[in-house]
Formats: sequence, structure tokens, C-alpha cells
Amino acid sequence: MAVLTRANSELFRRTPDECFDSLDELSDHCCQQRDNSTDVWERPEQIVFTHDLTLGVGGHADFSLNDWSFSQLCRMANVSKETINRLSTKTASKAFEETLPRSQKPLQILTTNSTIRSIHGVSYTRLWNADLLDVVKESAPDFTPPQKAFDNHSTGLYCGEQDLFSFLIDPTGWVEIGGEAFAPGFFVWNSEVGRRSLGVQTFWFQRVCQNHIVWDATEVVEFSRKHTANVGNGLTEIGSRIQSLVKRRDERRDSFYRVLQKALTERLGNDADEAAKKLTSHGLPRGLAKEAVEMARQQGGFTIFSIVDALTRLSQRVSYAGDRAELDAKIGALLALVA
Repeated sequence: MAVLTRANSELFRRTPDECFDSLDELSDHCCQQRDNSTDVWERPEQIVFTHDLTLGVGGHADFSLNDWSFSQLCRMANVSKETINRLSTKTASKAFEETLPRSQKPLQILTTNSTIRSIHGVSYTRLWNADLLDVVKESAPDFTPPQKAFDNHSTGLYCGEQDLFSFLIDPTGWVEIGGEAFAPGFFVWNSEVGRRSLGVQTFWFQRVCQNHIVWDATEVVEFSRKHTANVGNGLTEIGSRIQSLVKRRDERRDSFYRVLQKALTERLGNDADEAAKKLTSHGLPRGLAKEAVEMARQQGGFTIFSIVDALTRLSQRVSYAGDRAELDAKIGALLALVA
């Protein structure tokens, strides 16, 4: 089984203002950001650089650069960011005027209020974070963030000036897989400004610690798509993969429920001796088997459920974790008798 550290990495690189308490709060933020943003198409030679390094685009002056769009501009001009930062704003503006390549193809400039968030060529296709979250909310309405991290602030829901990341689980979706308990979860990510691809990773897990490391994950499946012309199709694929996870959860939960219902009525034996013999034949110690059968008799019978319940209680007396885990595996295997 795998250990997933993607959410852990996000936890330690995010600032408090990038954290959100709920998916609805994050979605509202992304909707506001989309509604307040505009794409301006401008040829490089039409961009006006002022002496204080603000830009005039689309006939409007005084757009400021953030760290990401400044880095993009440096790459387009093929000028080191470190070099530009050593210059005065007046000299830096002149440097961009002289080094930014001229082209008949326009640049795609994303503005939000008075800030330029990103600068791209014509091949880049934007996908809004709000659109991704709409798909997530529709496909997995029962999923929520995990418990808060050790800082009692970080929830696994993040959105900054460069990208979005969300970590969601179904806290009530525990099912049995191979005799062990797993719950479904997934990560989704996107960037409106070209910082990262669009993607999703689905999985089943056994535990999430307060560092947001996902432990003992199985059935880990990942999909991602670059922000090119067909990036919008990625939303359909992400929705489909999350829906498949939810469907699999329901199938497994229903299957486990049917097993329990059958275990409530099917007997392991007609009397105590027969039930104890069947337990020992499945590798359980003779003394433990007799004690469990007696507990089950007092509860009303020798059904598989009552005996498994008795054994589960008795296993808590085992001192060593390794021995207890081995015993629990044998106890869980008894349910396979009615599967």
C-alpha cells in the first residue's frame, strides 16, 4: 500500500490567507475571483511600461504585476528575474521594452481588478477554479475536508494567487477491503495562471495524520491534463473518475451491509462444541475460541456475527500490537464465510 504526501507538501507551502474552512467558502472565493477577472489580448509592442513598472494594456494604465506574472514576463523577455530585481523600476521598464519579443500574435493577459495575474501566449487555454469545484461538488456532495492539521488552521482546501488544491474524503464511507477498513478520498488541483496542470488523484485510505499524510492507500489512480485547447474535456474526465469512486463506495458499502445481515442469522454451529471446533479450524487458539463461544451463547446464539463480535472484544486484551493485528485478521476472515 502507498503513502501519499501530496497534501502534506501543500500544507507546508501554504500561507494562512490561502486556507479555507469549507468547500463552499473556497468555491465562493473562486467564483468572485472569476467574476472579477478579465482576459485582455494585446500585442507585445502595444504594452506600455511606465517608469514605476506598472503596465498599460487594453487602453488602461497602471496595472501592477504580482510575483507570478513578473516571473512570466522575465521568461518571455529572456531576462533573469534576479537581474531585473537589481535594477531601478525605471531601468527595469526600459529593459522590458527592449527585450520583450515583438510578434503579430497577441499575448493573453489575465487581469483581476488592477493586478496582472498571468501573461500567456495564444496556445494557453484557461480553466477556472470555480468550474472545477462545481464538478467536485456535483460529483461528490458527501465529501468533506479531513481533520484540521497540527496547526489547527490548515484544512486541505487551498487557493492562492498561483493555484488551487483540495483534499476531500468521505468520513462515513468506511468499507471492508480484504478484511481491512478503508475510506475513499481524492485530491484535485488546478491553476488559472499556468502554474500547474489540471488533475485529480483518487484513492482508498486507512488513516490521515495531522500532517495530512495519507497512510496505507490503495487503488491510487491519477489523471492530469495540460492547459491546452482540450483542457475543458478534463473536467468531464475528472467528474467521471470521482463519480466512479463514489459508485464503488456505494457498491462496497452495500456488499458489506449484505454480509453483515447474513452474518446476523447464519450460525457457525448448532452447539458450543461445533462452533468452537470451527473456530480452531480457522487458526484461532482453542482457549480463545471457547471463551468467545460462551460469550456468544450468553448473547443469544452461535451466529457468525455474535461470535465475531465476541472475538473482537477479546482481542483487545492482547498486549502486543503485532499479535493483535494477526488475530484481528483471522477474526475478519470469518466474515468471508457468509460473503
